[in-house]
Amino acid sequence: MTVSRETVFGERLSLAERYAELLATSGVERGLIGPREVDRLWERHLFNCAAPVPRVPEGARVADVGSGAGLPGLVWAIARPDLHVTLIEPLLRRTTWLEEVVADLGLGAQVTVLRARAEEVDETFDVVTSRAVAALDKLARWCMPLVKPGGLMLALKGRSAAEEVETARATLARLKAGDIVVATYGHRWDLEVPTTLVEVQRRR
Repeated sequence: MTVSRETVFGERLSLAERYAELLATSGVERGLIGPREVDRLWERHLFNCAAPVPRVPEGARVADVGSGAGLPGLVWAIARPDLHVTLIEPLLRRTTWLEEVVADLGLGAQVTVLRARAEEVDETFDVVTSRAVAALDKLARWCMPLVKPGGLMLALKGRSAAEEVETARATLARLKAGDIVVATYGHRWDLEVPTTLVEVQRRR
């Protein structure tokens, strides 16, 4: 891999390094991330989440549904100080950890932690994202109602993304989906596994 951490995170590299440290220590101890992930935190998690950040519009209000350990929401917030990110997570032990991390990183003015299920959230966002939460058909039912008209659902997916799109087309259409694109990011960084993103625009 040729990309450097500084290339990805720039002036906020120290925040990214502190976040990685928290993931590798208290994140593992409290079950937010598996111990086997520690050795590949940067390649498989931080860089994987950061790769599609250029797709996020300037100054967007972003919701990360099923945020878990803050992936991708916290990575996006660190990489893009222009964004306001809401981490939506129903489990108390996870939201408690996320709140501690946001405070530790000094991101309280930029990042909100919301303990709720997606279907309980009564606001809309410019961008709604998620990573490793559910199959696209189910994920769309949770995420699309949170996307404001003209906004985007950006779902980080695996190699089966195109198949999931075909399975979910009827659901997406019912939920006012417009253009649907499956794109990959991270080639310029020579990532071992490029990030696959399902991009769904909500009709106005």
